[in-house]
Amino acid sequence: MPSALTIAGSDSGGGAGIQADLKTFAAHDVHGVCAVTAVTAQNTVGVTTLASMSALLVATQIDTVMDDFDVVTIKTGMLATRAIVATVCDRLDARPDIPLVVDPVLVSTSGDRLLEEDALSIVRARLLPRACLVTPNRREAEVLTGQHIATPQQAVEAVARLREMGVGAVVLTGGDAPGPDAVDLFDDGATLEELRGPKLQSRATHGTGCTFAAAITAHLAQGASLNHAVASAKRYVEGGIRHAHPLGRGHGPLNHFWSK
Repeated sequence: MPSALTIAGSDSGGGAGIQADLKTFAAHDVHGVCAVTAVTAQNTVGVTTLASMSALLVATQIDTVMDDFDVVTIKTGMLATRAIVATVCDRLDARPDIPLVVDPVLVSTSGDRLLEEDALSIVRARLLPRACLVTPNRREAEVLTGQHIATPQQAVEAVARLREMGVGAVVLTGGDAPGPDAVDLFDDGATLEELRGPKLQSRATHGTGCTFAAAITAHLAQGASLNHAVASAKRYVEGGIRHAHPLGRGHGPLNHFWSK
């Protein structure tokens, strides 16, 4: 069984972050190991508070699991602070052969900031160029590029700008954009492609971004091509929303084990 590492924050509601990543890895027959960057007190309604780990503790978690497990893919999510971003980049640079999927978690669904503003420069300069794939939603892409995205052409321009930062490939997710379909924009330098799916009317959307990136990471760990991993992850998230159980009073989690 292949192993994948997620470096992200903990969601006490179990819908996003480390919890979503590890459930997604398990659903794809991948052993998940983790480095926790922050602990949040949150539920389906919102984030109450959070506490970041020290950069040293994050580094020690990464070193400890990497020393023992044969990690074949890595995913990053919420990194919280500038010091953690820098430390994670140091560890990633020491292992350049391991594919990295970056879910650039900046703000929660409820609007809570999940990354210090002064960490953005390191994300742009060091983390993105290390990634084989980055999976921003529209708001995250706007922050990373400094470009407003309101039209399909602006989305194409934002994706191009992200690739200019050194990213191997980009999936700009479209679930938060207006319109009847969830249209993701995929660009790997050779192909610019729209990935369409139905925009489901559901409250079970908490953790969809984490789950999408984690599913891609899991498929890569199983040896899939990037194109296949992205397409399969999109179908997996759609199924998780369709088969979700009604949980919580707000935006509940999807069903990570719907296909089992």
